[in-house]
Amino acid sequence: MATPSPSPVHPVLRRSAAPSPTAPLRGCPRAALDLLAKARSGLAEAARLTRPNERYATAHLAALRTAAAVLAARGRPEPVHPRRRPRIRSAWEVLPEIAPELTEWSALFASGAARRARAEAGLPGAAGGRDADDLVRAVSMFLRLVERMLAVQPTQPASARTGAQAVGQAVPQPRPERPAAG
Repeated sequence: MATPSPSPVHPVLRRSAAPSPTAPLRGCPRAALDLLAKARSGLAEAARLTRPNERYATAHLAALRTAAAVLAARGRPEPVHPRRRPRIRSAWEVLPEIAPELTEWSALFASGAARRARAEAGLPGAAGGRDADDLVRAVSMFLRLVERMLAVQPTQPASARTGAQAVGQAVPQPRPERPAAG
């Protein structure tokens, strides 16, 4: 007979237990890594799509997954009233509390949520080609920023890797520039 595990409940990090926002994470949680991988995949799909509504909705979903990765890595905010059941809030409302440095990004993507809903519903003209292109570029920058913030190395497709990378050898990295003495 198998021995039951000591506890089937997994602890959830609260803000006080989460690492400091300025300190790099030693080990990014698996859930955050999975969300970042899905965001990368969604962004690549959005770039390939030809219909603006589909591109816009897919890119916005990639941004949402990127924000969710930050929330998964840093924990949840403490409830204001611990005895009352908190209302459900969007990731764009919670993100500035967890990562204040992403407040502007959160506002940008929150402002596009209604357009994404219209685009997902298939309403004609919900998102134009320019809107979709701009969002794909913004999500690409947001994703790279979050990957750096969480100290995650972006992955490349196997076909784009150099010989050393393909076999798992260390690849030399450029040295950071030193500020000029003045």
